[in-house]
Amino acid sequence: MSTSRIEIFEQMLANDPGNTAVLFGLAKEYEKVGQDEKLIETLNRYLEAYDDEGNAFGMLAGAYERMGQRDKAREAYQRGVETAQRHGHPGMAEEFRMTLAGNYED
Repeated sequence: MSTSRIEIFEQMLANDPGNTAVLFGLAKEYEKVGQDEKLIETLNRYLEAYDDEGNAFGMLAGAYERMGQRDKAREAYQRGVETAQRHGHPGMAEEFRMTLAGNYED
């Protein structure tokens, strides 16, 4: 039986729990297979440990949307806008703003 990519990342993380690159890689694998609960948990761990430049917030918002948690998705997009701007990614910030304006108008 072959080892899945998720298992490989989990083993790497067990050996180095603070490795943010491995956390992000594991999150990407959860995203690929639609494991949104684990994706959210992993991204939150990643974001607590690393100053992401914005992409992780978009992934997190998408997972919250799929789980029907619109308030948390809105918050993730807003944090993504602030983070992307701070790191000099105006295109990403604008993409998140447009998503907020189009999907989260009150």
